[in-house]
Amino acid sequence: MAEKKVNSAFMKPLTVSPELALVVGAGPMPRSEVVKALWVYIKGKNLQDPKNKRNINADANLKAVFGGKAVVNMFEMTKLVSKHLS
Repeated sequence: MAEKKVNSAFMKPLTVSPELALVVGAGPMPRSEVVKALWVYIKGKNLQDPKNKRNINADANLKAVFGGKAVVNMFEMTKLVSKHLS
């Protein structure tokens, strides 16, 4: 069986913006860890819409990350979070 190749770009530690750091903690951290930490935050604060689980209801910290939006869907969230990683 072939050894699974790790995508090094995906695992590369990225700099986290100050806004995002309030949610996921200070970086640098790989994108996969940022997304994991984001979900821990969302679930911990019960910010997932109970009727439509794809939507995230932003608190003050997440609004800063989401460009001021109060509600974003999980696919849009990934795009908005990318702007806070470098």
